[in-house]
Amino acid sequence: MKQSTTTDALLVSAYMNGNESALCDLITRHKQRIYSFIYSKVFDRDIAEDIFQDTFIKVIKTLKKGAYNEEGKFLPWVMRIAHNLVIDHFRKNNRMPKFENNDDFNIFSVLSDGALNIEKQMIKGQVESDVRRLIQELPEDQKQVLIMRIYKDMSFKEISEQTGVSINTALGRMRYALINLRKVIEKHNIILTN
Repeated sequence: MKQSTTTDALLVSAYMNGNESALCDLITRHKQRIYSFIYSKVFDRDIAEDIFQDTFIKVIKTLKKGAYNEEGKFLPWVMRIAHNLVIDHFRKNNRMPKFENNDDFNIFSVLSDGALNIEKQMIKGQVESDVRRLIQELPEDQKQVLIMRIYKDMSFKEISEQTGVSINTALGRMRYALINLRKVIEKHNIILTN
């Protein structure tokens, strides 16, 4: 085990002194372990591959800047970078609150996808616009709770305090808002997908 750590340290040192192939050796040596770790957290090959690549981009930038603190612990350092990027991925992609609508389709799920191509971004913008327009058709009290919850990311406790109603009333208004939105969508035959 000590041999491997020493070799990692020598390869890092060689790479920092201009030997580009030393980095390839490091990546080849640790690819499976790092990739498996990332995949075990995200369960998606494409996302795991992206995070793996981002991990080594960060490793390369840090090494090129000379900011790597050599302690002979290359793998734990890279795993920490990968772990932080996994956390960043989840933070970035879970901004929208999640609602457990028991029906087949959650109208807000279409708003939460972060990695979109241009066409999908345009469709997503249209869907967001449609949803905002539909929200305007709700009764004022339901609209108010829904906007506070979805767009202002307020808890039901905060909503209850701001509107002067009980938490149960706020929850009820949210439930009716979602039911009424679904009815409006069905009535107008609107398709909200991207």
